[in-house]
Formats: sequence, structure tokens, C-alpha cells
Amino acid sequence: MTSVPSSLFLHGGNLDEAARYYGHHLEDMTDLSTGISPLSYPLASDQFKSADWQALPRKTEEDNLIAAARRAYNVVQTAELCLGSGSQSLLQAAARLMESACTVWIPAPTYSEHGRVWQQAGHKVVTSADMPCDARCAVIVNPNNPDGRVYEREILLQLADELSQKGGFLLLDEAFIDCNPALSLMASADVKGLVILRSLGKFFGLAGLRVGFAAGHKDIITSLRHQIGPWPLATPSITAATYALNDEKWAHMHRRELAVLLDRMQQILAASQIKIIGRTGLFITVSDPDARALHAVLAGQAIWVRAFEYEPEWLRFGLTADETVFRKVTACLIKWRRQTKD
Repeated sequence: MTSVPSSLFLHGGNLDEAARYYGHHLEDMTDLSTGISPLSYPLASDQFKSADWQALPRKTEEDNLIAAARRAYNVVQTAELCLGSGSQSLLQAAARLMESACTVWIPAPTYSEHGRVWQQAGHKVVTSADMPCDARCAVIVNPNNPDGRVYEREILLQLADELSQKGGFLLLDEAFIDCNPALSLMASADVKGLVILRSLGKFFGLAGLRVGFAAGHKDIITSLRHQIGPWPLATPSITAATYALNDEKWAHMHRRELAVLLDRMQQILAASQIKIIGRTGLFITVSDPDARALHAVLAGQAIWVRAFEYEPEWLRFGLTADETVFRKVTACLIKWRRQTKD
């Protein structure tokens, strides 16, 4: 087999490319690479009307979704909310908000799309451990992807205030916070210099809907809406997301379910004596000098986990609710450990 193409390490979810490269049928692949919940919010066909497919989204429907998000995410009433096609469209639009090029601090490692879109917008991205003095904007993922690092609330609010005084802002990406909502800063989303992103897809297992939210001070969210433009979401996505966000009972139950699955995956990984370096409620990241060999063993068995081009000793495992997959992962870890000892 030739060397693995670098495109397979750019992000998670590239399941079709992985299937082609490793010689599997796509339907036989198990995707543990994305951090998307393996248990999706249950949607039924009778929840949708024929008009959902025929008409442009109506403002009333968008407003109902925003109200549901405000309740579900505990957004302070004085903050504004903006819809986007997943958090990806919102983070791209946020990088275009500054009127002139500036220095943007994005501490690494983190979700690579943030750095890419800010550079593409003409800004200078600095990935150092400490924020440079000339930075006017910053991007923090909390909890961080892929190492699960959690930032203290006071530090984030202080950073937002400091950047606001420079005419910039802190973009806070809370894509993986739903399993521990007490960590969220949504109750302080009206603070100047703070923009918070949330994504529906990961926690609810509905990434295909492409639903995201940005919360913040009225002025900056108004500018963000102008960047996004009208009808950011399809009507069926609005309908489905409104049902999901209004179902508080399901969300509470789902957090318990995910905690059980996370504990099971952690036990399996720990039993193989692989080092766990971080986790959120939806993934576990491990480190080992032979991580690429483990990645190949798993891929050979049609199990796709996240590998990182910039850190070849890391792998990120998402969750599964399938007992067969748990057994396959266990078998792959045993096989890999035997290979490393030979």
C-alpha cells in the first residue's frame, strides 16, 4: 500500500475517501472520527408539513427556532442570536467582520478551520501559547477540540473585554459543550467583545441538518446577520431543530446515555495501556508513538478514527452505541498491542 494521502488527516468525517483508499464499501464503514453523537434525536415524518419543502423559510419560523435556542442554551435575554448553516458558516462570516486586517490569536492545537478562514480573510493568525500584544481578535474552542481543554469563565470574559477595548472580539466556539452546559458562557453573551457559537449537529446527532447559532451583543450579531444573508437555513432544518431544542426531557436523558458510552470507550482504551490526553462528552483523544499503526489496524477493519497530520502520535475516538463496534475496537487494540511488542 502506498503512503496514506494527507487529505485523510485534514478533518474527520471523510468516510467515503477512507472507504475507497482502504478498499471497503461505504456502508460497511463505522465512523468514529467526527465527535457526532451516535444516537440521533428521533424525528418523525409527521412532524413535517408539505410546506416545509415548498416555501421559503418564514421569519416566524426562524424566530421560533431562535426562541427555542435561547431557552435551550440559557442565552441572556439582552443578547442577540443569529442563525447559520452549521457553525462553519458562522465562523467563516465572523472572520470577515473586522474592517481591516489584524492579528488574530488562535491557541493551538484546535479546530483547524478557524485558522484557515481567518487567514483566507486576510488576517495574520498567531498560534502561540500566549496571546500577542497586538492581537485584536481571538478564537477559543471550549472545551477544546481535540485535547478537551477547558478554559475558566473569568479568563474568557477578561479576554473578551480586553479585545473589545481594542475594537475586536473573542470568538468562543462551544461546539462540544452540550454534555456539560454549566461551562457555557451563554448567560453572559451580551458582553461586548464576545461572540459565542453553538452547533446543533454534534450533541443531537443531526449534523446533516446544518444548523448553527451565534450569540452576542446586538451590534456584532447585526453585522454577522448581514454577512450571512437571508434564509440561512432550509425550512425542514428549522422545523427539525425547533423540535429538538424544545425537547428538554430528551436532552437530559441523552446526556446520561452519552456518559455511559463515553465511560465504556474510556475503559476499552485504558485497558490497552494507551495514554488518554483529553476528552469531552463526545470524544476521547489518545497519544501513543505507534498511533499511526493503530489507525491502520482500525481502518483495515473499517473503523475510521480521527488522525492528525500535525501530531502523528494522536488519535481521536468518537462514540458508538453498537456493541459489535465496541468488540471490534477492543480486538483491534489487542492486535495492535501485540504488534508493538513483537
